[in-house]
Amino acid sequence: MLSALIDEWAAAELAANPVVVAVEFDPAERRWFVRVTGEEKDVSTIRLTLRQRTLHHETFLLPAPDENQARFYDYLLRRNHEMYGLAFEIGEEDGVFLAGQIDGRAVTEDELDRILGSTYVAVERCFPQALRIGFAASLRG
Repeated sequence: MLSALIDEWAAAELAANPVVVAVEFDPAERRWFVRVTGEEKDVSTIRLTLRQRTLHHETFLLPAPDENQARFYDYLLRRNHEMYGLAFEIGEEDGVFLAGQIDGRAVTEDELDRILGSTYVAVERCFPQALRIGFAASLRG
């Protein structure tokens, strides 16, 4: 039932939302990959994973910083209090992810819209500054 709801929502977003450029589904993992384009970060993939009782959502922001680690993580942790249902966390290979989860009973089209929109806005707002802090030398070339 939830799978069908998410499938229908994802198909509708792909058809109507210009920032959604691709949607893929991995049935073995019960995971959707919603690829979006942005202005600050060219492409992000939001992974929606249906677990036993929850829907987990996450997107990769950046790898572990090359420099200014304390300032980099301080910046992101301070952004956490501004977000609803999302938080920055350290994930695979020490990469920085933006993630959250909701109770499976709360999954609706409106909630999926909130997840997509909130994730998009958080990435667009935080990516440029985090990149400048953690990768300044690389950006200077």
